[in-house]
Amino acid sequence: MTGTDGYLSTHVLDAARGCPAAGMRIDLYRIEGESRALVRSLTTNSDGRTDSPVLPKGEMPAGVYELVFHAGDYLDGAGIAGESPRFLDQIPIRFGIADLSVHYHVPLLLSPYSYSTYRGS
Repeated sequence: MTGTDGYLSTHVLDAARGCPAAGMRIDLYRIEGESRALVRSLTTNSDGRTDSPVLPKGEMPAGVYELVFHAGDYLDGAGIAGESPRFLDQIPIRFGIADLSVHYHVPLLLSPYSYSTYRGS
């Protein structure tokens, strides 16, 4: 599809503490073949969301992307004890964007030893 109204967002929830994961760094990469190029880095706000879309309207080309959630740094900063090295440190989620007219939402539900994601709305 060739629309320009689509955008990408994310939301991180800390399942261990039952609250939004504030202050987590998230990197977005565009994947082309075997190479990966950093598009932008963002940090979650007090609601566990980024202050602006990860990819705003008009800036979301179709393709393969990877969000890297810096979970280990977040868990350390939140004072959540864990092994060294942590079981979960950086969490990469690779996904495709095909329809440029829709909202893609990639949430992360995090605990020190597990995570889940899905295509949200």
